[in-house]
Amino acid sequence: MFKTLKEAQVSGKRVILRADLDVPLKDGQIGEDYRLRALVPTLKYLLNQKARVLIIGHAGRPTSAKASAGKPGMHVVPELSLKPVADYLGDLLGREVEFFDNYSLLSINYSLAMLENLRFWPGEEANDPDFAKKLASIGDLYVNDAFAASHRAHASIAGVPELLPAYAGLRLEEEVKELGGVLEKPSRPLVFVLGGAKTETKAPLVPAFAAVADAVLLGGRLMFMPELNKIPKVVFPVDDLDTFDIGEKSIHLFTDSIKNAQTVVWNGPMGRWEEERYVAGTRAIAAALAESPAKTIVGGGDTIAALSAFGLLEKMKYISMGGGAMLEFLAGEKLPGLVALDY
Repeated sequence: MFKTLKEAQVSGKRVILRADLDVPLKDGQIGEDYRLRALVPTLKYLLNQKARVLIIGHAGRPTSAKASAGKPGMHVVPELSLKPVADYLGDLLGREVEFFDNYSLLSINYSLAMLENLRFWPGEEANDPDFAKKLASIGDLYVNDAFAASHRAHASIAGVPELLPAYAGLRLEEEVKELGGVLEKPSRPLVFVLGGAKTETKAPLVPAFAAVADAVLLGGRLMFMPELNKIPKVVFPVDDLDTFDIGEKSIHLFTDSIKNAQTVVWNGPMGRWEEERYVAGTRAIAAALAESPAKTIVGGGDTIAALSAFGLLEKMKYISMGGGAMLEFLAGEKLPGLVALDY
C-alpha cells in the first residue's frame, strides 16, 4: 500500500509533482484538457498547504521526432514543449506557473513552476539513475499524480520516488480506488468493451479481462484476431463495415450486452470513428453507456476524444486518465509507478 498526499507534511517544502501533462498539442494550442483539469485538486491542495510546487511531466514522443538544436544532452522538439501547458494550467488556476527549460530553477525561489518536457532528456525514458538524482535534488518530497504514466518504468515515475519521501496524489489515489473496485467487488454482469488499433498491447491482456468479466466485447483491430476466439467469454462482432467499423447486427449485439450490465469498462473505439462513414459503432457504444444506469468506466485518449466529440463524456460515471495504465492495472499487472510508492 502507498502513502497518500494528505499524510504528508508539505508546508514550506519543495514538492516535485509528477503530473499527467500529455495532452494534445498543435500550434501551441491545447486540445482535450481533461487531464489538466483533473490535476487541479491536487495542485490546489498543495498550494493551500503552502508548499512550493514543481510540476514535471512529458508530452508526446520526442525521441521518435526530428529534434532541433538544443542544450547539450537534450533532444528538443519545439512543438512538444510544455510551455503552452504551463500557460494553460496557469489560466485554470488563476495564477502564473513559472516555466523553466532546464535545471536553472535549482537556485530560484519559485512557488509554482513547471519543468520542460522530461522526454527531451534521454535519461527519462532510460530510467537513468543520474537523471533521477538530478530531478530528486530539486525537491524535498515527491508526489505522483500521473496514473496514465505509471505503467512506465521511467526516471520520474520509478526512479525519483526511490530517492525521496513519496506519496500518491489525490487523483492517483482515486484512480486506484475506482479501478480496484472493478477487480474486487464489481456489480455484475461486468462487461469489458475493447477496441482501438493497438492490438500489440491489448491482445495479450484479453485473457486476464475474460477471467474477471462476464463478457469481453471486441471491436477495432482486435476483431480480426481469431486466436482470441478460443478464450471463454470473448464476444466477436458478427458483421463489419469495410473492416473499419462494426456492422449493424454487431451494434445490436454489443448494445444489448451493455444494457444488461451493471458495470461496463470501455477502452478503444470500435473503428475509424473520425470518418462519418465509420462512426456508427463507436457512437452507438457511447450512447449505450451514456443511457445506462450501470457503473461506466472509460479510459484511453481515443475513447475520451470520441466521447468528447459526441458530447457524452460527462455522462460517464468515471473517466480514467489512463489508457495503457488502466488496462494493465485491470489485468492485474503491477505498475512501476505504484510499486515505487509502496512502503
